[in-house]
Amino acid sequence: MPNDVERADELADFLCFSVYEAGHAFNQLYRELLAELGLTYPQYLVMTLLWRRDDRSVKDLGLKLGLASNTLTPLLKRLESNGLIGRRRDPADERSVRIVLTKAGRDLKARAKIVPERVAEATGLTQAELAELAETLRRLRSTLSERAPG
Repeated sequence: MPNDVERADELADFLCFSVYEAGHAFNQLYRELLAELGLTYPQYLVMTLLWRRDDRSVKDLGLKLGLASNTLTPLLKRLESNGLIGRRRDPADERSVRIVLTKAGRDLKARAKIVPERVAEATGLTQAELAELAETLRRLRSTLSERAPG
């Protein structure tokens, strides 16, 4: 059975495998860091958006996260059952649901501040390298999306 190094060497010329492996490593890191906060990675992303700007529509959150409502709704219900957010109808448009942080949700922000620092530290990259890599990956994603069949 090949070890991780042998497997990676066999597939080193596949960019998609490198991205996949990096994604897997990020998932493991975030799972450990977010367990302390009682959040999954998708929940953390929702909370991060709300910490940056509270009182958002479900539609806005879905657009920012690239998630359909049938994926987002259960995630929001779980955050609500955990006491971190509240959902309410928009008085200006009853069809729209707004998501707001509860006191517990706002308080969690202070504990979550360490997550980006720990992730950046775990990469072993400088801030400049991280910014350059993030920009390169955004361009890659955009180009691939434009050229994807169908």
